Amino acid sequence: MKNIKLTKNDIYRALEERQGKTLTEALSHARVAICGLGGLGSNVAVMLARAGVGSLHLIDFDAVDITNLNRQNYTVQQLGRYKTDALCEYLLSVAPFCNIKSEIVKLNEENICDILCDDSIICEAFDSAETKAMLVDLIIEKYPEKYIVSGSGMAGIGSANKMQTRRVGKRLYICGDEISDAYEETALLSSRVMLCAAHEAHMIIRLIAGEYNV
Repeated sequence: MKNIKLTKNDIYRALEERQGKTLTEALSHARVAICGLGGLGSNVAVMLARAGVGSLHLIDFDAVDITNLNRQNYTVQQLGRYKTDALCEYLLSVAPFCNIKSEIVKLNEENICDILCDDSIICEAFDSAETKAMLVDLIIEKYPEKYIVSGSGMAGIGSANKMQTRRVGKRLYICGDEISDAYEETALLSSRVMLCAAHEAHMIIRLIAGEYNV
C-alpha cells in the first residue's frame, strides 16, 4: 500500500471542504480540556480531534481495563496502559497535528484550578456524581469566564430520543437524559454512551463557533 504523507495544510484544507473555512479556523485555535477519559471523554476527544480542534488537554489517572472495551475508544492491545497515553496515541493517528497535553492525575479540590487554568472550555466526563459536582462548582466559582459542558445520564437501554443538551445558567451545559444512573442501571451500552458524548462534543464545537444557545 502506498505510504501517503500529509501536511498540516493538507488536513486543514480537507476539513475546510466539509466544515467551511471560518469554523475550521476557529476550531484550530481552540483549547479544550477533557476531564475523564472513559466512555464519554474518550469519545468526545476523538470527535473534537477529527473536527480539527487545535489543542486538547487530556486528564485521567486510570488504566485501560477489559470492561472498558465495549464503549470506550481503546483496543485490546492497549489493556493495562494509562488511558492518557493510549488515547493520545490514537488521536495522533487520526489528527497528527493536534496539540495534545496529557496528565495522569486525579483531579481534586486542591489541584483543579491550577491544572485547568489555561483551558477556555472544560468537558466534564467523570463517572462519579460527587466528582462531577465538585468540578463544576469549582470552575463556576474560580473561573466564571470558562464554559463547562457536562454529561449526566447515559446508562441503560432507554430511548435515544431522551438525550438532550440543556443550558443551565450562563456558561454551563448539561448533556444526557439527566435521569439514568450508571450505578443503578443494568447496562452501559456504547450506543447510548456515545450519544451523550456526541451531544457534549457538538455543544463544544458550537461554543467554539460562537453559538451559545442549545
